Amino acid sequence: MSGSTPEGQIEPGVTADASAATSSPIPAAPHTGKLTSTGGRKASAKSARSRSREFALQALYQHLVGRNDATAIDLFTRDLAGFHKADSVHYDALLHGCIAGAEQLDALIVPLLDRKLAEISPIERAVMWMGAYEFQHCLDVPWRVVLNEYIELAKDFGGTDGYKYVNGVLGGLAPSLRPAEVAKDQGSTRAPRTAP
Repeated sequence: MSGSTPEGQIEPGVTADASAATSSPIPAAPHTGKLTSTGGRKASAKSARSRSREFALQALYQHLVGRNDATAIDLFTRDLAGFHKADSVHYDALLHGCIAGAEQLDALIVPLLDRKLAEISPIERAVMWMGAYEFQHCLDVPWRVVLNEYIELAKDFGGTDGYKYVNGVLGGLAPSLRPAEVAKDQGSTRAPRTAP
């Protein structure tokens, strides 16, 4: 079921499709609603980095749907409740890195899509941008952690089966963006070690 809350917040499992993004007028100021989630993880159990990913997703959604300026979105997002618990450095890297590298990130994602980029919801697109960005630039985060974090974000905020799509695309990107790490990890999980 799709819809929004009275405050204009996006409900979990509800996607804003690309046609809504192009048919609605472009707001002059950042979107005042925020993405909300009941999510699988309790808020108190989330790490600062997980929180930064959620806030970056909200900000990138505003960028994709509202076509708002990154600086205005950033200022708005930093004022949201709970931002002080997020890793602001990681948030900055995700938000500004994804916006600056949008064309490159799209170029990585498009070959793995089974539809046109315009048909991907803004939530799933932002999640895939962020995952691809972390694979490339956040080498301190293991590739499986990156993949899992973005599958969880897609489950919490995306469409019903959007997380499966995100899993397929990011799972397809990982071997090309983190080849040694993925090969080592997959090699160790396939063949159990034997005692010498």
